[in-house]
Amino acid sequence: MASSVSTFGAVNRAPLSMNSCSAGTSVPGTAFFGKSLKKVASKVVSPSYSSGNLKIVAEGDEQKQTKKDRWQGLVYDVSDDQQDITRGKGMVDTLFQAPMGAGTHDPVLNSYEYISTGLRQYQLDNNMDGLYIAPAFMDKLVVHISKNFMNLPGIKIPLILGIWGGKGQGKSFQCELVFAKMGINPIMMSAGELESGNAGEPAKLIRQRYREAADRISKGKMCVLFINDLDAGAGRLGDTTQYTVNNQMVNATLMNIADNPTNVQLPGMYNKQENPRVPIIVTGNDFSTLYAPLIRDGRMEKFYWSPTREDRIGVCTGIFRADNVPREDIVKLVDTFPGQSIDFFGAIRSRVYDDEVRNWIGSTGVGNIGKRLVNSREAPPTFEKPKMTLDKLLEYGNMLVQEQENVKRVQLSDRYLKEAALGDANEDAINNGSIYGKAAQQVHVPVPEGCTDPNAANFDPTARSDDGSCMYQD
Repeated sequence: MASSVSTFGAVNRAPLSMNSCSAGTSVPGTAFFGKSLKKVASKVVSPSYSSGNLKIVAEGDEQKQTKKDRWQGLVYDVSDDQQDITRGKGMVDTLFQAPMGAGTHDPVLNSYEYISTGLRQYQLDNNMDGLYIAPAFMDKLVVHISKNFMNLPGIKIPLILGIWGGKGQGKSFQCELVFAKMGINPIMMSAGELESGNAGEPAKLIRQRYREAADRISKGKMCVLFINDLDAGAGRLGDTTQYTVNNQMVNATLMNIADNPTNVQLPGMYNKQENPRVPIIVTGNDFSTLYAPLIRDGRMEKFYWSPTREDRIGVCTGIFRADNVPREDIVKLVDTFPGQSIDFFGAIRSRVYDDEVRNWIGSTGVGNIGKRLVNSREAPPTFEKPKMTLDKLLEYGNMLVQEQENVKRVQLSDRYLKEAALGDANEDAINNGSIYGKAAQQVHVPVPEGCTDPNAANFDPTARSDDGSCMYQD
């Protein structure tokens, strides 16, 4: 009996000789290869090999990419592989992933080293833009930053520089100008980030931002940690200020970093790997509200900033640099308001544009402002530069001073605690006619008077003001 061979599940086993195929020979069209396999005449060129090293050159042409090419995106791919891996983590079944910490889906670097929420980048040149930097301010900041990047034998250099002074004196902006001058993109923090609903979160954030700045330094870029208004977030502003665990942890964390600037670890990470030293610059209005051990000289170098007359004139020259205001007018303006902060003069410049905006509102219509300014197809409104004369600047400056005097004189919070009505809080302003909305207080509405005590014998339910005429029975 002749033996038979089963052909169940068999495929065409005809050998495919790619080099010996003649023109017109095609690949057999079986179900195994699929019906959509394109049959073309084979034209194979045998590669020539040299006796030297084998060199394989992959050629690609961007112009030949088609929409049907599944790898077309690789030609234009400029993304970061590590960040792509981080985004794709968890999107693939665990069957195809290596164990945690050992696979390619586990990033080598943390994502915050790629996408920073605290990195500040500057696109200005203070020399070109004509912005003024006070010499004393620049000297203090540049020397402190430079010292922290130097190895001075036997010298303990404070890590923190505390710049404090009056409100609106340009401390933060002067720091940003110096950073831009030195080519530094600082890691920023503000007082609002020094408190959280989660205990310990602000302290962890400080360490994370510090390590982020240290990572930039390790990659060859000078960096600092800049904290705005430290006293507003970590200081005690009176007996009514609540002292929380986060306030305590922020002070303790800054003290620890100042003592060990090259060994800053995140919570739960206790390796001995050293990090670069990062200078810390903090600003504030009153450092006496801070924890005393934090501001001692070994940890924090303190610098009280009070701009001189020359500094104020220089800063105001930068404020009005685009308005062609003569220098003698700027000097007169500064001398007229000697006790005002530097941002006071910026507010004057902003007030000058009020008339232009008011005219635009009149031509546009109050009801059309939202449609014109928010999500509008039209271009944003533009204004011609108003002519800033000395008389106009002085006029708006006096208006701002008057508003400041109203705030100091009319202390409504104290009066609200003492009596239910406004009383004579605005009496002097009403008499001399120097308060807005005076017509509302000058209307004399008759108020029925009588006995307002329900326990009195002559109680008058229609009375709205007690005249002291209540009579009581024994």
